[in-house]
Amino acid sequence: MKKVTLPSLGLIVLAALSSVTAQQPTTPAATTPVAISLDEAIQRARGADTTYASALAESGIADAQRGIARSGLLPGVVYHNQYLYTQGQPSGATTPTSAGTSAPAIRFIANNDVHEYMSQGVVTETIGGASLVDFRKAVADAAAARARLEVARRGLVTTVVTDYYTVLSADAKLTITQRALDEAQAFGKNTRQREAVGEAAHADVVKSDLQEQQRQRDLNDAKLAAEKARIELAVLLFPDPMTPYTVTGSLTDLRTLPTRAEVDAAAKGNNPDVRAALLALNAAKLGITSAKLAYLPDLSLNYTYGIDAPQFAVNAPDGSRNLGYSAYATLDIPVWDWFATSNRIKQSKLRATAAQIELTATQRRLIASLNELYAEATMAQQQLALLDLSVQTAAESLRLTNLRYTAGDGTVLEVVDAQNALTTAQTAQADGAVQYQTALANLQTLTGKLP
Repeated sequence: MKKVTLPSLGLIVLAALSSVTAQQPTTPAATTPVAISLDEAIQRARGADTTYASALAESGIADAQRGIARSGLLPGVVYHNQYLYTQGQPSGATTPTSAGTSAPAIRFIANNDVHEYMSQGVVTETIGGASLVDFRKAVADAAAARARLEVARRGLVTTVVTDYYTVLSADAKLTITQRALDEAQAFGKNTRQREAVGEAAHADVVKSDLQEQQRQRDLNDAKLAAEKARIELAVLLFPDPMTPYTVTGSLTDLRTLPTRAEVDAAAKGNNPDVRAALLALNAAKLGITSAKLAYLPDLSLNYTYGIDAPQFAVNAPDGSRNLGYSAYATLDIPVWDWFATSNRIKQSKLRATAAQIELTATQRRLIASLNELYAEATMAQQQLALLDLSVQTAAESLRLTNLRYTAGDGTVLEVVDAQNALTTAQTAQADGAVQYQTALANLQTLTGKLP
């Protein structure tokens, strides 16, 4: 067996490492984070949210259906061209024509000649009550689809507002936990210095070390929560969720809570849920009328102008004109359809009943939601004022406790409790701001006054 010397083995390892390094893709240069405001976040989210995209598509489809129904009320114009060949009779048999001449006899009595050319403009109009009602129903369906689109838009706004302020809250908590860690490290340093000169017991050092370790764990959890919150919002904003960005808002920029009278007035006139349910009920009632009109006759009018002759020409060989027109009217009277119309009426009535129940339930939910959401927003606003006071009090308490401990009058447990109280108050303050913004956004989905 051939031995491999150490220099040779080293060269082999270096060559392998060089090959691996060459195959690894180069890391792209760091890009500048995109600054995102709340309004811009809402605009970006409209292009990524599937629920809003589906509602937008349904609204477009309903608008197109309204156009289709409207076109059914107008005359249709077709330019019809056809060449017809018919097998003739054998032995040169002929048939007299209206012009006094003879033409080759044909085998099918429905056709006019062996060679027949048709080039005609045809105008057709059908007059019936069902088409008019169907158009009105399509208009109501389109309006209901637009109302549902507004519902989806407001729901998307609420989602974006919640995620946006959750990111702000997570960033604030990250700052709070970093401040708490720095404070715990400074306190630990002070305790160890006091122990060195005999002014503090070793138990105080142990307690400060435990506090510092706990704050480090809190900081790690805060970093993870902040990253998850940013990715959750980035899913709505960017094609690549890992796109770096910053949010420009602030938890201290609180929107004003409107009065209850303003909320009630806006909800009555600008609630898309009630409007969609009302329009759906109207469309269902029009469906009943459309189904009943199937019992009535339909009148069809037809006007045709052009050529229907053995020659594709304006004039025949004998000098007569091939151009001409015809018109006819057709009245179709329904007689028997094996109860199909009756069953369609039953279907329409059932849909109308369900739409009426949905409208009533939506109105009840609106009243209940107004009371619940306004009470929640009011309570969150009151809680914010208390939380601000709690932060000020906890900060002052920590300052005084540190002074007492430095002077030898306080204990390490008092300092740790004061530090925990301040961190808890500041964290609750951040959560309270998110709760208020979310409650206000939910309330505004009922009133229409959105960001």
